[in-house]
Amino acid sequence: MSAREALGYHAGGIETVISVEEVNRQAGRLREPVSVERLAALARNDPHLELDELTAGYGRMEVLYGFNLKVARGQSLCLIGPNGAGKSTVLHSIYGFTRIFGGAIRVGPNGVTADITHSSPNEKLGRSGIAYILQDKSIFPDMTVEENLWMGGYLLPSRALARERAEKVFERYERLAARRRHPARVLSGGERRLLEISRALVMEPDILLVDEPSIGLEPRFIDMVFGILQDLQREEGKTIVMVEQNAKRGLEFADIGYVLVSGELVMAAPGRELLENPEVGRLFLGG
Repeated sequence: MSAREALGYHAGGIETVISVEEVNRQAGRLREPVSVERLAALARNDPHLELDELTAGYGRMEVLYGFNLKVARGQSLCLIGPNGAGKSTVLHSIYGFTRIFGGAIRVGPNGVTADITHSSPNEKLGRSGIAYILQDKSIFPDMTVEENLWMGGYLLPSRALARERAEKVFERYERLAARRRHPARVLSGGERRLLEISRALVMEPDILLVDEPSIGLEPRFIDMVFGILQDLQREEGKTIVMVEQNAKRGLEFADIGYVLVSGELVMAAPGRELLENPEVGRLFLGG
């Protein structure tokens, strides 16, 4: 992948770059009816995680308006859209970082669901198996790689279990094992992202909320990170909901793609189908 391709949005020449306001205006024209039945079909009619008419925001400000989401166990879903569309707010709402004004968040496949709308982040991680991997710089730089992993198990019943889970991570990722006693600040950008992902795995979650996995990374590390996420989905059956500024790479990875504009869902389709949509390509893929 070239550095130009790694940019994601607006990767074309200067003549193709338009303002955020204009992207929002033109993206609004993409709006098409997105029925709950359509979302259910994309989730194999067996969602593991679903948002039902969710209205959410911060303080008194609403950012999401009647937002619906459905993704099955072992599927990946990528959220794309203009800056300020509410993509990260979807992840924040699922994990419990926003104010919920209305609607519901449910988890559980095969029709046996639990309402976790107002559960705390600790409850969502510890009881519902939902882990949130932040955008960047969430490691503890002065702690060793090993100590960072132990911190990922802070909700486990014992330190011994956290250390046991950390050893499983080291068995999986030799790159981290070789640096286990090193302070995290010496890691490369790709290694730091690997550590952030691995720390979330210490709790053995079923659902990963991944915010901008490629941000700030060189193309070779982007390949590494997406390869790790692909293995977690395909080999371990993790459900992944992702926000990705590199829309092309995110849609190439994801089973399902959602396009958000101004806090509302305007398109939903298989990721590959959105990649082939000329208007999506023009606005978000640099085409």
